[in-house]
Amino acid sequence: MDDLRCPRCGEEDELLGEPRDGTIVVTCEACATEWERDLTPRCPTCGTDDVRVAFQAIVEKSRGTQLSMSSVRRLYLCPTCDAEKLAVYQVSNRPLPPDELPTETDD
Repeated sequence: MDDLRCPRCGEEDELLGEPRDGTIVVTCEACATEWERDLTPRCPTCGTDDVRVAFQAIVEKSRGTQLSMSSVRRLYLCPTCDAEKLAVYQVSNRPLPPDELPTETDD
């Protein structure tokens, strides 16, 4: 999740979000400042909002060392910063592999 902090006092923990009219209004419980949360997906590296939707597999160990895809999550890939990952996704048209594989063992 993106870092979310009060624009007035910098508070990060005491924040309360409430859906209103198709947006989210955040209230800082430390200083009572309210603002609309910008839900526009952005590249965390360069900040552009010119991003592409892709999906990434979420895998779990199902039996022994066998891995199974349990679901997918939506990613937003920047054509500049994530060019290689985006190209792989566009060619394969399948969910990208997870960044890390589960390592827990069932003993």
